[in-house]
Amino acid sequence: MNALASFSLQGKVAVVTGGSGLYGKQIVQALSDAGATTYFTARDQEKLAGLEQDFAAAGVTAAGLQLQQDSEESIVALKDEVIRRSGRVDVLVNNAVARTMSGWNDDAAKFDESMRINATGLFLMTRAFGDVMAEQGSGSIIQIGSIQGMIGPDGTLYEGLGFHGFVPDYFFHKGGMVNFTRFAASYYGPKGVRCNCISPGGIASYRTPEEFIKRYSSKTLLGRMANDTDLMGSIVFLASDASLYVTGVNLPVDGGYTAK
Repeated sequence: MNALASFSLQGKVAVVTGGSGLYGKQIVQALSDAGATTYFTARDQEKLAGLEQDFAAAGVTAAGLQLQQDSEESIVALKDEVIRRSGRVDVLVNNAVARTMSGWNDDAAKFDESMRINATGLFLMTRAFGDVMAEQGSGSIIQIGSIQGMIGPDGTLYEGLGFHGFVPDYFFHKGGMVNFTRFAASYYGPKGVRCNCISPGGIASYRTPEEFIKRYSSKTLLGRMANDTDLMGSIVFLASDASLYVTGVNLPVDGGYTAK
């Protein structure tokens, strides 16, 4: 095997849940750039055409499909549509997340809603597409976690800025995602399917206060927050044949935040 060629996704079919956010856009671009036939999802059907146009304007070829991750019927319909269009699926990136809670004292119904989408939905997506991959005898499932599934919140980052990071459901399901990745890797491993997790650190956007960026950056080994391309390499690596002997791994992509 040629080492560089092993990173190519030519001939592969990839599905990314949640294609419009800070993580999703660069994940979709990375997979498309590497040659995969790429599908992304959004909950709002009316937004899909606009998102496709935005990707096309950026030189990215990707097709949008509707998904309600709290509905098994919607998940199965998504799987069937991808198979109808492309005949197979080689890569699933579970990136979609619903942020239903705003703090510790929210109504318990908000926690229940979060678990239905972010935990049960994640399981159903992994099972639906993992079973297809198992029948094929190959595939790569990538869970998009967070360093907040590995560590507790740091209140000092937020002092005096008017917002906070104490959102319990997010920490709960991102932490659970790491060990669910190991479970899925064990279950699907004998069938030739790999499952890994990427745990990104904070990504800066135009909305991120400068003081927060300064505080957060000082806690990383690289001295900065992530940008809109920093996930791309790890996505292509785990999606491609370059990582054929890698499974059950949680990879922090955090500039060294969790190592400091």
